[in-house]
Amino acid sequence: MITRPIIELPLLASIWGASFIFMKIGSPEFGPILFMAMRTLVASLFLIPLVYINKKQQPLYQHWKKIFVVGLLNTAIPFVLFGWATLTLTAGNTAVLNGTTPMFGALIAFFWLKDKLSFAAVVGIGIGFLGVYFLMFDKLMVENNTVLLPTFAVMLAAFCYGLSANFTKMYLHGISPLALAAGSQISATIVLLPISLFFLPETLPSQPAILSVIALGVVCTAIAYIMFFRLIAAIGPAKTISVTYLIPVFGIMWGIIFLKENVTYWTLVGACLIFTGVALTNGLLDKKQQVKA
Repeated sequence: MITRPIIELPLLASIWGASFIFMKIGSPEFGPILFMAMRTLVASLFLIPLVYINKKQQPLYQHWKKIFVVGLLNTAIPFVLFGWATLTLTAGNTAVLNGTTPMFGALIAFFWLKDKLSFAAVVGIGIGFLGVYFLMFDKLMVENNTVLLPTFAVMLAAFCYGLSANFTKMYLHGISPLALAAGSQISATIVLLPISLFFLPETLPSQPAILSVIALGVVCTAIAYIMFFRLIAAIGPAKTISVTYLIPVFGIMWGIIFLKENVTYWTLVGACLIFTGVALTNGLLDKKQQVKA
């Protein structure tokens, strides 16, 4: 099948942007832990047959300990944090905060992998975190700090994503992306499913909530991963990661259309600052670096 990045990149961003809508719908009824356990279970059941059909199961056996760590850092912990945060934050704001992931990735790579961090990147990190403050400014003033902990939860989830990316680069380089995706979902399910039994809802979740977890598991997790890996194979990881900058746009847009969320002046200012910070951190505004690439 021919990969068409100009179509698939924004499509992938729109799918991942929609994941925050599904979390906003399903997490309150299921509870964050059970909801994410069901998400990873659905994704695992979808991905496992693909692993065996493509004969990519061997890395799961050889590197299961390291893949289990990735499952914790890249799936179990951040998924639950996102699910809990969406109980308070809007889908749009959660998506924008998720956009800080590349900044955390760059910081962790600097301290752990000794990657270079340019002056522009340092400035970008500062601007990005300033954007987080502006994004939540009006809510911190009005809601008496009720969004403070959820905001930190999303930032911690973004930190986990950055840590997982660097861990994968260091210890799992060259492993089949499909095996990593399936292994991470399986590992997260093994951790979350037993814990979720202690947090069962008192009433059966509604049909929209059930459909949300199915859509989240199949479309926003399993199928999205497959698209992501197809793009990596076709255009490389550097260009594929640009999807990160489109996700908040779709997250805000879907929130407005389907959840009637309001976009304030502070949201727009904060989002612009975060986008600028991420762009500086990853060299997107550095013409010399782009020429070298």
